[in-house]
Amino acid sequence: MSVTNLFDGIPAQLPEEISQTLLSASCLRIERIVSRGHASADGFWYDQSEHEWLLLIAGEAGVEIEGKPVCSLRPGDVLLLPAHQRHRVAWTSPDAETIWLAVFYKDDSGC
Repeated sequence: MSVTNLFDGIPAQLPEEISQTLLSASCLRIERIVSRGHASADGFWYDQSEHEWLLLIAGEAGVEIEGKPVCSLRPGDVLLLPAHQRHRVAWTSPDAETIWLAVFYKDDSGC
């Protein structure tokens, strides 16, 4: 048995967002995402074939769902993004790590 910690291995300098797969199975993927002042590029929208369940663990972030105002997230907040729900990261905390746990999954059909 090996114990890991979601707060370990975060570099002092974070020029790019870190995305690390923690677990992967046929219809499920769990990622740790670490941001510090990162946001989606202007005009960029995620449009994923998987559902995404987000848990904000540390920091703060704003997620914009197409056609809706920016949703501000703080530690403990959970957001479910259905497959093909266009969304983007509007902002993340510039002075501290924003740590996300993202669970990507597909419906039972096709798994």
